[in-house]
Amino acid sequence: MKIEEIDAIKYKNNRHEKVKENVVKDETITLTINGNISRSLSAIEDSLKEFAVGYLFNENMVKSLDDIKKIEIDGIHINVEIDDTLLKTNETVLCSDSAGGWRSKIKEINPVNSDLQVNVKELIDRIEELKNNAEIWQATGGTHVAGIVYDGQFVVKEDVSRHVAVDKVIGYGLLNGFDLNHSYVIYSGRMPADMVIKMTRVGVPLLASNAAPANSGYNIAKKGNVTLVGFLRGQRCNIYNNQNRVIFD
Repeated sequence: MKIEEIDAIKYKNNRHEKVKENVVKDETITLTINGNISRSLSAIEDSLKEFAVGYLFNENMVKSLDDIKKIEIDGIHINVEIDDTLLKTNETVLCSDSAGGWRSKIKEINPVNSDLQVNVKELIDRIEELKNNAEIWQATGGTHVAGIVYDGQFVVKEDVSRHVAVDKVIGYGLLNGFDLNHSYVIYSGRMPADMVIKMTRVGVPLLASNAAPANSGYNIAKKGNVTLVGFLRGQRCNIYNNQNRVIFD
């Protein structure tokens, strides 16, 4: 079960009462790479294969699915074997905090080259759909939500970490043949550099959120040719850069 019931006291309108409240059940997930690199993170025990694939790509440890030799999942433990060519170079920089990693700027950013265009009304509809499909969030309020859109398909994943949620949808897309260069990601949470770096590494041209970008995310998006759409809620949003990807008719 991803949801647990606990005792609480609810206070409202100068009254209080004992109630049962739902909370999301998170676990300490371990990810071991080639037997000697280990990461521990707080996450929901769900879609762990998708998470592992997304994490490996987003952290620049692999370039293709063929680089992943094995993924074994034993409960909350993930063991992967990969071609470690990139691990022996300076190209791999652990930037996300999906596994408690450290943040750093990367020296080289390959700009995303994509002719994707999305109608602004579609983006507004998708953020509502994202919320409506967030079952754990609706029951507990304790998760971040991410979705990936490709060719009319919209897949939503939830997790206590916004980074893990995004890793899961990227991994899903890769495992299911999505053309990431013609996909976009929509999620709940800020857009700092380490989140935008994920998009550039896998070639996703547009990231949309109900929150705002940080200056670091905005600068990475300019270098990486990624469109950022923020404050996506109700009937409004801000398009911060590469506005040609969002159409208004």
